[in-house]
Amino acid sequence: MKDKKDYYEVLGVSKTATDEEIKRAFRVLAKKYHPDVNKEPGAEEKFKEIGEAYSVLSDKNKRAQYDQFGHAAFDGTSAGAGFNWSDINLDDILSSVFGGDSSFSSAFGGGFGGFSSFGGFGGGNRRKNRPVRGEDMLMRIRLSFEEAVFGCKKDIKVSVPEECDECHGKGGFDEVICPTCNGSGVIREEQRSLFGIIQTQKVCPTCRGEGKSFKNVCKKCRGEGKISVNKTLTITVPEGIDNGHRLRLSGKGGAGENGGENGDIYLEFLVDDHKYFERNEDDIYLEVPITITDAILGCKKEIPTLSGNGYIEIKPGTQNYSKLKLKGKGVKNPNTGRYGDMYVVVNVIIPTKLTKTQKDLLTELAKTDLESESEFKDFKKSLK
Repeated sequence: MKDKKDYYEVLGVSKTATDEEIKRAFRVLAKKYHPDVNKEPGAEEKFKEIGEAYSVLSDKNKRAQYDQFGHAAFDGTSAGAGFNWSDINLDDILSSVFGGDSSFSSAFGGGFGGFSSFGGFGGGNRRKNRPVRGEDMLMRIRLSFEEAVFGCKKDIKVSVPEECDECHGKGGFDEVICPTCNGSGVIREEQRSLFGIIQTQKVCPTCRGEGKSFKNVCKKCRGEGKISVNKTLTITVPEGIDNGHRLRLSGKGGAGENGGENGDIYLEFLVDDHKYFERNEDDIYLEVPITITDAILGCKKEIPTLSGNGYIEIKPGTQNYSKLKLKGKGVKNPNTGRYGDMYVVVNVIIPTKLTKTQKDLLTELAKTDLESESEFKDFKKSLK
């Protein structure tokens, strides 16, 4: 095997470098040695070398193999799994690393295509025909409080992009090489300026970068290769779903291209409030109004719960906003299967209107020693 420089040495990083440090080093070197910028002899080979190093060190599994076996990990002479260097696509690497860097992108004609001349590193046509995963979709589904707590089955209507059954996703019939770009997928323009000739590159407007066109465009999909299909899906909402929870419908999203897998549909749930219950994760709260005599003398109170009506005991002398816990009477957690608790919050209602009889009774009550509690005594002492 031809001697190769250590990948860490190629990128100028240590063997303990983080993913961000490796990415940063590649960005600097890629800008320095890109053949469209650096016309010195050997720049193209250097550019391929740093691309090869980055493709290994930026991949967790490949980096682990390289750290253990070195270059032998990929030539089939060791226990390494190995991979084909011809599968490396600098288009993909540059797009992922510099995708948001407009200054770098514009320096090379606004795109990262045109690496087909780099033997063994892939290029325009191979990239255009590679499998592309379909788009993911996000839908928001409204549930009642009961539907979220107890789970349910629900029919939802979705509009999903699918492969056109008329042209089988191609967009047309009688395929020909695009006459505008001669199959390259891009067109180049030259402009003279004070600084010399500036060459720009942009996606071909005729074939939209595909490098091919059709004598007859598909009328059903209008050349898009996909059509929007309305579907009704029956979903099962698990018990305990809460506001903002998401459910993934694998493979139910947009159709892939060139044999790529379908995308997914993500369902995000919006749960309505309940008239009486208030939910906090798996626990629920219920405010129960009682009279002052119930609070003083104690009583049994019928209350609603998630599993039907039940009774709680209000002990004599219960204070306002006391919280009573009913263990396991809350919501079932969809991940653990455990139930939360229910908390009953006591709200002592003070009447605003009294009959003469009620006033007389309270007046007599006030003459008794209601202030014998220590709280009253301590407060009176503070006034002295």
